[in-house]
Amino acid sequence: MSPTPGSNIRIESYKHDHSLHRIWDKSTLIHTSDAVVIGGNDRVKVTEADGREWRTREPAICTFGRGQWFNTIAMIRDDGIYYYCNIGSPFSMKGQLLSYIDYDLDVKVFPDMTYSILDEEEFLLHSKQMNYPPFVVERVQTALREVLDWVSARRGPFQNGFVQRWYERYLLVRDDEE
Repeated sequence: MSPTPGSNIRIESYKHDHSLHRIWDKSTLIHTSDAVVIGGNDRVKVTEADGREWRTREPAICTFGRGQWFNTIAMIRDDGIYYYCNIGSPFSMKGQLLSYIDYDLDVKVFPDMTYSILDEEEFLLHSKQMNYPPFVVERVQTALREVLDWVSARRGPFQNGFVQRWYERYLLVRDDEE
């Protein structure tokens, strides 16, 4: 049985060598379709690979496009929406678990739609250490360009009103425990 809006899912990211990278303990499923899975969370517990735990500081809307080599976390702050875009494998959804492989590169997008590309050195190091196949390196580079194109075109989660609309839906479907 696949999860329905309002149910909680767990998000896990792994590295190419299948080692655990990070776990988001609980996100509320807002929407699922053949094209996309959208979830929301607020002050959710995050566990790092080394066992360190922390809580997110603000509400967030997470968007996972089916078949896409990136996902976005839109963090809703007092001074605007900040996006953290993980370059990673297309996600897999099994029951209440959504998982993907994190390929190091990230794009941080600011409320004015300027951005910073993060962890390029980590990508180069891991691509050698874990022997990323050429097709993975190519897909990662293509996904990075795609994210930047989407930001520039205000497409998908970057379009005006997208995050606000899904945040309102999140507030309606989330359970009372959050």
